[in-house]
Amino acid sequence: MTALSNVLIAVAVIVLVVGRQLRARRLDTERRFWLLPLVLAAVALRDPVLIDPAHQVTAAVLVAGSLLTTVGMGCAWGWTMRLWRDADGALWTQGSTATVFAWVGAILVRAAWYGVGSALHVHQSSSVLMLSLALLLLVRSTTVAWRARQLDDKRHGLAA
Repeated sequence: MTALSNVLIAVAVIVLVVGRQLRARRLDTERRFWLLPLVLAAVALRDPVLIDPAHQVTAAVLVAGSLLTTVGMGCAWGWTMRLWRDADGALWTQGSTATVFAWVGAILVRAAWYGVGSALHVHQSSSVLMLSLALLLLVRSTTVAWRARQLDDKRHGLAA
């Protein structure tokens, strides 16, 4: 895939996900939340120049560092989601203003990693953006699912 198509896919996914997260919606804990991140990661990992061949070690450190910070941003995003039960006991979730700030923060962190790479003259594939997005979505969904289980444990008196 071309860099432009990777960026367009990433932007479309972000718009779709953020739009959904800001609306109150019933949380389906049986949903395959890992499917979209898996598809995005598979597309990203098909890129033969995910790591700049001219600067392999530096590029690998940049990718690893950016993915590590992405994990942190995904956790932060997952904690910004409001979780509650309705009168029927159904679990609901909705993003907050903090969710928007988490997204802005994630974009700024991603831009900072690209800036560091550019300063070091390391070519950074747009597939790294897609891989980061996949990881961000996976970590956020995992965090929300974990929080939902904790809510269920408290509800059933299983919390330690």
